[in-house]
Amino acid sequence: MLSPSAATATTTIYTTIPISGTDVISRSFQNVSTFLSRSRPWPEFFPAVGNFDHPGSLSGAGLRLKLNSKYFIVNYAIIIFTCATFSLIGVPIALIVYGLIFLLWLVLYIFREDPMAMWGHHVSDRVVTVGLILVSAVAVWFTGALTNLVMGTGAGVLISAIHGVLRNPEGLFLDESDAISNGLIGSRPRPENSQRADFSN
Repeated sequence: MLSPSAATATTTIYTTIPISGTDVISRSFQNVSTFLSRSRPWPEFFPAVGNFDHPGSLSGAGLRLKLNSKYFIVNYAIIIFTCATFSLIGVPIALIVYGLIFLLWLVLYIFREDPMAMWGHHVSDRVVTVGLILVSAVAVWFTGALTNLVMGTGAGVLISAIHGVLRNPEGLFLDESDAISNGLIGSRPRPENSQRADFSN
């Protein structure tokens, strides 16, 4: 029989092992696909005119923007990306270069969950971030179309913000599990005899 000290010493420690760059990219693409699959139907995004009205107050506008941003986050991302793309149509080289840079940021930074190894060596997150920043800076200097990109992205953000303020979010969050995953409501409280959970942000 194990002594109390030996029993407490038998704990399992899990470590994360870096995986190859190919596997990291593959998993990142899966995460991108999962993110895009959360897009809301466009008829729900653009419903009847009666679903659009003035919020009535500044705090109401802020609340609408917060709720709609969480519910339509993928749709807004698509709109911003589309506006940025259209702003670069007149500069095809910049469109291709920025598209590749954006893809690198998605795959190697935003949607990457696993540590990466290349040629048998672990690549730290700092090295990946610095590398992406340097590549982006070179791309901006090479193409010279940063103004177009900023204007297109700004237009997309403006359109999304206007929609978020004017779209009445009433009745959008009926799916409890979806609302919990988006942070709109807390999970069900534990029984009274259990310890109290802290849901503060």
